Amino acid sequence: MPLPVSPEILIVLGTRPEAIKLFPLIQRLQDHPRLRPVVVTTGQHKELVDYVLQEAGCEIAGDLGVGRPGLTLNQLSSSVIAGLDEFVAGRYGPPPERITGRVREDHYPAACIVHGDTSSAAAAAVAAFHLRIPVVHVEAGLRTGTTLSPFPEELNRQLVARIASFHAAPTRSNVQNLVREGVDIGRTFVTGNTGIDALQWAAAREVPYGRPELAWLEDDPTSRVVTVTAHRRESWGKGIASIARAVHRLADAHPGVRFVVPVHPNPRVAQTVRDELGDVDAVTLTAPMEYHTFARLLARSTLVITDSGGIQEEAPALGVPVLVARTTTERTEGVEAGTLELVGTDADTIVDAATRVLTDPAAHAAFSRQPNPYGDGRSAERIVDALEHLVFDSPVPRTSGPGFVRAQVLEWAGFHRSDAVDGPEFVREPSPADRVPQDLEDVVIAPRSTVDPYDAPAGTSSGGAPDGAAA
Repeated sequence: MPLPVSPEILIVLGTRPEAIKLFPLIQRLQDHPRLRPVVVTTGQHKELVDYVLQEAGCEIAGDLGVGRPGLTLNQLSSSVIAGLDEFVAGRYGPPPERITGRVREDHYPAACIVHGDTSSAAAAAVAAFHLRIPVVHVEAGLRTGTTLSPFPEELNRQLVARIASFHAAPTRSNVQNLVREGVDIGRTFVTGNTGIDALQWAAAREVPYGRPELAWLEDDPTSRVVTVTAHRRESWGKGIASIARAVHRLADAHPGVRFVVPVHPNPRVAQTVRDELGDVDAVTLTAPMEYHTFARLLARSTLVITDSGGIQEEAPALGVPVLVARTTTERTEGVEAGTLELVGTDADTIVDAATRVLTDPAAHAAFSRQPNPYGDGRSAERIVDALEHLVFDSPVPRTSGPGFVRAQVLEWAGFHRSDAVDGPEFVREPSPADRVPQDLEDVVIAPRSTVDPYDAPAGTSSGGAPDGAAA
């Protein structure tokens, strides 16, 4: 039976990669006859995010406005938690003191969707948990095995996994990671990656690059192009400098190859890249590119050198080899399939691997002929079908991997099952009535009320005393 909740779905995002991978899902939800997306941006990459969502026709319901120069991870996280709390209270009112499952009380969204491994995603998941809104984790189950690489992303996604009620995992290997950590397999669903949905949508548009420094790409369809991106926090300083030196050496060694480097806006990254590559003729430095033009650039590329997670999935969908400039990757399926090669940030290793791909057609083909393990472009469709099943008890969506169990997802989210003649019903479990909240020094925090106002007898206030009488 349908859940007694609002059909609105919160979607919280803050960075351009999140916007890129979530807009196919937002588009699907906007077209859905019953579910409604409520998109909240954090303001971290405001102009970049707004542009992606605007181009995709996605409406933004709110902006937390937390982005500012010099923001630390702790400041970002606390700002997102406080900002989302304020947004939800402003749009839906304060949360009920206990959640009983009745429609007029459970007016909060049916779920809060977060994506991937950003600090804003982890903070949004914590805030949603505090507000008793079930969390759906898109791109769940990616792991490297060490919390310091990538930092802080690896621990962020593990934190979200502990909070999430439902895990939309790109691959079966991601599901296995979650199960090893104690997540019920019945709360996981293999969907593929929404980044492939986004890539197919963007590449089909073939829009002009629209930048003077990239005009040669419009006029030169034959030169080989190597696309390079580098921005990971753990590579700041020596790592980024080493990647840039490798590109410089490759440009000198392969005069017929052109290199395009979209430079990350972070000043520490940008200055390092410009110092090493600013005067190299075969290297074109450009600002971060709009998504649809970057998708076109990927399709035009002979090789990609990157430390980006999303590109590790997107480029193979276009048959482009990827050298991953990291020592670890959570996209292990790509390494196993042969679409990716880990090269780290050592300049010699990068140069040797890139030279092999650029000079040996068989080496290039060894990458490009492999099928992409990350999806077929229907990931957003599967996730929306799953949400519809969870909220409205519609038919179970099909999947090539393990299926999920609605009851397990809802019970983890705090719904209590009761069997009825026409099928099971689910209502939200109330908070324990005998729980006495305390602060860090064991001082009791007095609750506003311990009585459900909708259960109060006629003629009494929400505090339980007769109207007009002293409590």
